[in-house]
Amino acid sequence: MKPQLAYDAIALEYGGNTVFLRPSLRAATRLERLHGGFPELLSKIEEFDTLTIRQVITAAAGSEAAAPLFAYAATQPLKAYMQACIGPVYALVIALHMIGGDDEPASQDTEPVAWADLYADLFKMATGRLGWTPETAWNAAPAEILQALEGHADWMVMLHGSADDDQTGPTEEQRKQNEGLGLDPEFDRAGLQALKSLSVMREGMAL
Repeated sequence: MKPQLAYDAIALEYGGNTVFLRPSLRAATRLERLHGGFPELLSKIEEFDTLTIRQVITAAAGSEAAAPLFAYAATQPLKAYMQACIGPVYALVIALHMIGGDDEPASQDTEPVAWADLYADLFKMATGRLGWTPETAWNAAPAEILQALEGHADWMVMLHGSADDDQTGPTEEQRKQNEGLGLDPEFDRAGLQALKSLSVMREGMAL
């Protein structure tokens, strides 16, 4: 099975039936609490507890989409069903954990956060800060929400500048460049360019 991004749907194929397991925030929240945490969930998957496998597939694909797969599996040997399911199901659980960059190690001073609390915070930020509908937030992968929040933060910096930026006007270097071009030394060319970029982006937005 080829590596997939966290927000990709993971295909599970068996007996001519294909379901797509999506690592959505809804699936993450349900599965994390199914057996009281991910370690317990993984233990059940390793044992190939058929009820747990059914719940995982249903949470990630939906009961209607998964119904033909379950109906076919009921007529087949358990070993064949396990061979078809175990890889995609493990890949799904791994995808639910892929919410940060590998190149950003956590600080030693960072307090650990329970998965349930993290998922709850992602829902709050998606519906509050990003303005998404609850349904959109539940259907998004945790990784997608984090990427959207990063994009939102970048957009705010473009609009308002960062806390470290000097908001009092052009820098001394800008003043000298303006004078050399015969412009008002206080003319903020960088600010004008940002406004131009902003106007272009707004024109391309869908209302």
